[in-house]
Amino acid sequence: MSADVSAGTARSSVARLLSELAFDVFDTAGAVTPVSLRYQLEPVGGLLTEEFLRTKLEGCPPGLVTAATHRVIWTDSAGISNVAHAGALGAVVPIVAREATLVLWRQLDDSCLVERSGSLSSAHTALLAEVTTDKEPLAILRTGVDAAARVLVQHAYLAARTPYDDPAAFAAVLRDSGLFATVAGTWYWGLQAATYRRGLIPVQLICFGGRVSYSADTVAALRAMKELRIADLEQYRTLADGERPRCLAHSPQTVDGRRVNLVTQVADRFVDTFIRLLDVVELTADGGPTRSESAVSATTFEVPDMTCQHCIGTITNAVAEFGVEPPTFDLETKRVVADFASPAIRDQSFEAIRTHGYTVVPLAD
Repeated sequence: MSADVSAGTARSSVARLLSELAFDVFDTAGAVTPVSLRYQLEPVGGLLTEEFLRTKLEGCPPGLVTAATHRVIWTDSAGISNVAHAGALGAVVPIVAREATLVLWRQLDDSCLVERSGSLSSAHTALLAEVTTDKEPLAILRTGVDAAARVLVQHAYLAARTPYDDPAAFAAVLRDSGLFATVAGTWYWGLQAATYRRGLIPVQLICFGGRVSYSADTVAALRAMKELRIADLEQYRTLADGERPRCLAHSPQTVDGRRVNLVTQVADRFVDTFIRLLDVVELTADGGPTRSESAVSATTFEVPDMTCQHCIGTITNAVAEFGVEPPTFDLETKRVVADFASPAIRDQSFEAIRTHGYTVVPLAD
């Protein structure tokens, strides 16, 4: 980063750029169509381990963490296999949240965002590369939509502790209470992905006056976790004293005389889409075998270019996106052993590993 551009200034410039590119993308509702989906639901035990608490939730008391009660396995309307977690509201929340994500992704793809992005100056492109993990505006906004879905799915683990006992009411109260923006401004980077994969949420809710909010203990823990994470990351050491990184879409911007907050805009459209889809998505519990019966048990495969602990971490994170528990590794033989929920999830896990640049060699049973 150049000496005359601070980290905070660069992030502010990117935030404004994203608002200018996408300020009208979510103005209209995307089309929703009826769809019938099947799913499997299985109970899960608590997934909070001492190692995870120490490495990913440092600064968070164990009593603040709530685990989902079930794992949900299904294939969405785009033909993609999914694994997520659910609480008292059941499989409908993660499944319909995924369908809402697909609707908004299509809306992004159909917008003029790609054309606008193609006209960016080299200076803007360089700023995006410096400040963001996803370098393209379309990818950034797709990630934002997916993050909104995760907010709803994770907070739904807590629904039984609130008066909101149906998915539409719960989604609406999260939106009306500003919880989507709270996550964007309070959670540290990486916390949502790490806890989502494990079906956890480090939060307790308070219900009052038709709204929900975080408990004081939750706010303190999230602040402590974020401070520890900021201190560990080189990219934030250039921040001025007292300056803290925030979600790029969290800061309100004025575009064409209109006040825009992308987090709020995406959350409003996501919840609206989710609620409309509840009326047209038909779900059927699969009466077939349970996961333990249908799993591709103890699948062994080779990763010839796996050489070190970094490789192990990368592969573990890649398969965790599909709900796969950490595999066992043998660096000497280059062999990995993992349990997959289904052949489809096995295949998608293999593809995810390949995406990270590794070779996967399945072994015959």
